Amino acid sequence: MANTRKGGMSFICLLCVLDLVRGQIRYMIPEELERGAFVGKITEDLKREAWELSVHKCRLVTSERKKYIEVNLEDGILFVNERIDREQICRQSSTCSLSFEIALDNPLEMHRVVVEILDVNDNSPQFSKAEFSLQISELIAPGARFPLESAHDPDVGTNAISTYQISPNDHFYIKVQIRSDGSRSAELILDKSLDREQQSTFHLTLTAFDGGIPPRSGTARLTIMVVDINDNAPLFDREIYKSTLAENSAKGTLVATISAVDLDEGTNAEVTYSFTHHVSERIRELFTLEPNNGEIRVEGVLDFEETTVYELDVQAVDSAVPGLAGHAKVMVHLLDLNDNFPVIDVTSVSSTVSEDTAPGTVIAVVTVTDLDSEQNGQVHCQVLRDGPFKLQKSSRNKFELLTRNILDRETVSFYNISLSAWDEGTPTLSAHRTILIELSDINDNAPRFTQSSYNAYLMENNAPGASIFAVTAFDSDSDKNGDVAYSISENRMQKGPGYVTINSKNGNIYSLRSFDYERLKHFQIQVEAQDAGSPSRSSTATVNVIILDQNDNAPVITSPLMWNSSALLEIKSQVVHPGSLVSKIIATDADSGQNARLSYQVLEGTDSRIFTVGHLSGEIRATQNIREHEIVAERLIILVKDNGQPSLSSTATISFIIGANVTDKSSEPSDKPRLSEYFSVPNRYLIIILGSTSFLFLVAIIVLVILKFRQDGSIAETCNSSELCHRSSSWNGSSYHRPSPNERLNYAGPVQNEGYHYTICLSPESSKSDFLFLKPYHPTMPFKEANVRGANVMN
Repeated sequence: MANTRKGGMSFICLLCVLDLVRGQIRYMIPEELERGAFVGKITEDLKREAWELSVHKCRLVTSERKKYIEVNLEDGILFVNERIDREQICRQSSTCSLSFEIALDNPLEMHRVVVEILDVNDNSPQFSKAEFSLQISELIAPGARFPLESAHDPDVGTNAISTYQISPNDHFYIKVQIRSDGSRSAELILDKSLDREQQSTFHLTLTAFDGGIPPRSGTARLTIMVVDINDNAPLFDREIYKSTLAENSAKGTLVATISAVDLDEGTNAEVTYSFTHHVSERIRELFTLEPNNGEIRVEGVLDFEETTVYELDVQAVDSAVPGLAGHAKVMVHLLDLNDNFPVIDVTSVSSTVSEDTAPGTVIAVVTVTDLDSEQNGQVHCQVLRDGPFKLQKSSRNKFELLTRNILDRETVSFYNISLSAWDEGTPTLSAHRTILIELSDINDNAPRFTQSSYNAYLMENNAPGASIFAVTAFDSDSDKNGDVAYSISENRMQKGPGYVTINSKNGNIYSLRSFDYERLKHFQIQVEAQDAGSPSRSSTATVNVIILDQNDNAPVITSPLMWNSSALLEIKSQVVHPGSLVSKIIATDADSGQNARLSYQVLEGTDSRIFTVGHLSGEIRATQNIREHEIVAERLIILVKDNGQPSLSSTATISFIIGANVTDKSSEPSDKPRLSEYFSVPNRYLIIILGSTSFLFLVAIIVLVILKFRQDGSIAETCNSSELCHRSSSWNGSSYHRPSPNERLNYAGPVQNEGYHYTICLSPESSKSDFLFLKPYHPTMPFKEANVRGANVMN
């Protein structure tokens, strides 16, 4: 076997190279060596003796199914154990090698050995078919190019196809094109114009030569038919189309749109696009060409690591028979992508966090992984949007999610924490994930009323038990911490029987009694809202209950003094003239506002032509003169009503006796009135009864007022603009009653410019008649004359 190995060494001119850089041994041998051919001597490269191989149990360790290389343990020579076909092992890769390891025991040593396989020109170029045909119009101008079928040679490098030749002729020659992958293709160039009448068919031989020594070749027959029609071929708008695509582009992505124009007309100008024969089946699986519009789209998965550039030969053929074709190239360049996304994994998380969690507490552990390597696998992670959380890196691809600020569930009850991770690739790939964190509640908020003070308006005479108002308090806490109960705090306004009560659940306030505006106009309560937390929290609010007036009081006539809603007044005829004031109706109303605004009107009268009543003032004025010594009896029924809704009213009947002065300075007995012919006996008795009753009633009022004044110690002398002021003048030691401050007279009439004063006067015959009359007092009238004339009662 040693002689065989030596013969093999001299036959193939073996080149053996020892490479000790990086601790590996490297050899170079050609392919197709016979079995047993010498590869190298391992003992020299390992600097060991041959006997040491057996002692240390030297052996080859390889992952290949076949053991192409073996070692002779007797002399340490590596030799070919199996036939090595480079094309079978490495296909058309530019480099090809076999790698294995030499293992030695005691002690264990591993030595890496790489055997590079050199290509041998053992394959001839071959065409896919033995014969090809080509149709060329006779009108094609010289210089036209026609791509030819390329041959295939499994060898690489200089042993691959290097050139093409065609059999000698006068019209065509071959031009070799070097493609982007280093392969060569042939184009048939028309050198001289064709004439179908001279020669309609050409039979040529196409030969492909490789670059080996000696060179190998392969042939195919080429038949060219000259066509005598359609003299214009489609022309592309450019010879080379360039397109750039990212790897992994989606199916259907537009790569390029080719366009060719045929100057012919009709069907000769209709162009159909297709790939030429130079485009392999593999490329046709990756790209499609739409024959009608020239759109080239992605059909398969493009991988930058497999091929960086795709060269597509396209043609445009018109519809003539035979059709003319124009040719172009589409260069598709792929862009490498960072095509692995980071993956965010939350390995530990607490879904519920108390709102009183201290800042810096770890609530989640985040792991980010990226299947890419180097910079494409370097990952970063952060929390999107500012918030109370932050990420802190704990190791290469692990992060801790911490609380950064104080949490408040009432402000934000839960957080969708958005995490973003990205790598350092170009372009950068990123991933996102959202973590839901809910905050648990603590009782840190007291109930809050919508207002600190409320005004509740309630109409008097309300029904007890009805809802009069409602308060609302809100508690931002949840569950029991946010359950609010209402109650009324004890205060001085609620001593004794309560005015109101409250519903503890909804805050509705109910009245416990019916209120009277004239007795109670407003009161105040304190409402407390308390939650059910532990410890509980509370707050209070003030409710001002304002009683609104209702028109529930009818007017009361206070002047003139009434007896069974009737009054009798005697007036001297001398003071009765048109426009003169003869009396005034004064009434009060316990209500307020519009409910106390009074108006007066005459319902019925004996003679409505004598007197009128002021609608708002209540003043009774004369409308005509009464002749002296003429006695007139007049009865008026006057209605006094307020302005409430509905309106309430009172009526008064006032009888007037108008005649000459019955008092005289003479000593004529006064028990017989003048003009007795005007008075009948029943009228006289009626006058006496009414006068006596009025006098007694007036005296009783005066006595009560005097007692009241003495009890109070003083009498208010003020006079409001809305009240009628009364003056009191003494006569024979008697004083006239002045209304007390508590007796408010609601008079809503216009203020008169002329002041009217009333005095109490007794006639000279008063000792006989016992009548007390009021009469108007005029400042211009002498006091004595006023006393003489005083026999009328005016108010």
